[in-house]
Amino acid sequence: MLGEEAMPAGERSSATGDRLYLRNVIYFGALHALPLGALITGASRGAFVAAAVLYVVRIWFVTCGYHSYFSHRAFKTSRWFQLVLAIGAQTSSQGSVLGWAATHRYHHVHADAPSDLHSPHHRGLWYAHIGWLLRTEYLARSQPRTGPFAAFPELVWLDRHPYVPPVCLATALALGLGWPGLFIGYGLSTLAVYHATFAVNSLAHRFGARPYATPDGSRNNWLVALIMLGGGWHNNHHRFPRSARHGLRWWELDVSYGVLVVLGWLALVSEIRVPRPESLSEHAVRRTPERSHRPC
Repeated sequence: MLGEEAMPAGERSSATGDRLYLRNVIYFGALHALPLGALITGASRGAFVAAAVLYVVRIWFVTCGYHSYFSHRAFKTSRWFQLVLAIGAQTSSQGSVLGWAATHRYHHVHADAPSDLHSPHHRGLWYAHIGWLLRTEYLARSQPRTGPFAAFPELVWLDRHPYVPPVCLATALALGLGWPGLFIGYGLSTLAVYHATFAVNSLAHRFGARPYATPDGSRNNWLVALIMLGGGWHNNHHRFPRSARHGLRWWELDVSYGVLVVLGWLALVSEIRVPRPESLSEHAVRRTPERSHRPC
């Protein structure tokens, strides 16, 4: 997912070669150090509650905003709620929705091939998890912001100013809860959201079940599904990339999809895509495998 496909620097670059990307090294180093500030200032119950709530809420925006909606158009919504999805997703500090979606579509085209930006099968788990964001190679492969969403001025503005939502969130937490709000409420929860998202790229392409014979190494990983509110049923996703539902069996918990269903009842979203029941047969899929890594 970017994380799976996140582009926190929000840049477009024609850089060539592959070298250490100091900007992201400094950024991720500072982010990992941020929660440690609470050792000096102390923490508070309110800050930990805020961190827990913001983790769950922002994971949902990553899974259903960045991923299902902007990357795969797995459901439809109004323009104003589309903006809510964009702002909510970008509070996670994973870059603009246009950039995230472009990078994710690149991943689906090249999934687990040598040209994939974050395949654990070629450069190891560390590189797939976060290492790819610390090198300049991914900037050279940055994809153009194209497609229907690039026609919305508000999304283009957020693409040019990707850090406005997270900075506003961090500021609000600092003003409302003091330093613990910044260090724990924002810093710890943002770090947790990053690593949960990154786990889709690393763990869910290496460990778990493969009910579908997709032409990549995607796996259904129950642990990643748990921390990503359903986003870890990744082999299912690579088989049915345009489906908003990733948990396809009764025991595959998919909280993100459940929230979408409720939003559908409230008429905030519509035309939620799910696989046809007859297409779920493992035997049928193995006989006629689909190039599920196509961009959707």
